[in-house]
Amino acid sequence: MLEVKDATAGYGPTTVLNGLSFEVGAGERLAMIGRNGVGKTTALRAVMGLVPLRAGTITFQGEDVTRLSAHQRAQRGLGYVPQTRDVFPSLSVEENLLAGLKHRPRAALNEAYELFPRLAERRRNGGAQLSGGEQQMLSVARALLGQPRLILLDEPLEGLAPLIRLDLLRAFGEMSRQTGIAVVIVEQQVDEALAYAGRAVVLDHGVVVHGAPADELARDTAALERWVGMAVH
Repeated sequence: MLEVKDATAGYGPTTVLNGLSFEVGAGERLAMIGRNGVGKTTALRAVMGLVPLRAGTITFQGEDVTRLSAHQRAQRGLGYVPQTRDVFPSLSVEENLLAGLKHRPRAALNEAYELFPRLAERRRNGGAQLSGGEQQMLSVARALLGQPRLILLDEPLEGLAPLIRLDLLRAFGEMSRQTGIAVVIVEQQVDEALAYAGRAVVLDHGVVVHGAPADELARDTAALERWVGMAVH
């Protein structure tokens, strides 16, 4: 579904991605892990078209999208939930969700409420009144209403309490089963990301240095200590 080949990108004079290559299959759950500053967020932003490539190509569903804008990529089925959560604080939960409907009927909001019942309970609350976990649910739900075929999640569990993280991961699993959507998740909560994903890649200095089935990598304490600086508990 997605092929990133020899991608080079960065900010100003700084190069962050140094020939990054990886693939995502239809319906696959891919965890992208690594230490801070190795290029994980930049990789997602490059796939979404928010950071231009200096070299390399990005192919999505058989189409070369390397030179397409983020809006054009979204139209073709790419979804993105940034680390900042990107919720409109002055709008209600329901108004935030309506912004994600595009041209779909209002009744489609029920899809978001079924996946995240907590949002249904708070549909009249303003975005600024939500907890961090609820804002993350809202950001993910809004992206899903656009019916992407692949969604990029940038540290969706960051700063959240363990019970909220479990709730989100349950919803992500349900999302994958119900819609068949492919997911790339960048996450510092390595054990939880590997438990959710089917396959994982490890980034270092802007390239993939290791790849394996997620459950296999979770047991490979030597690789995790070397590339991530931790072992899964």
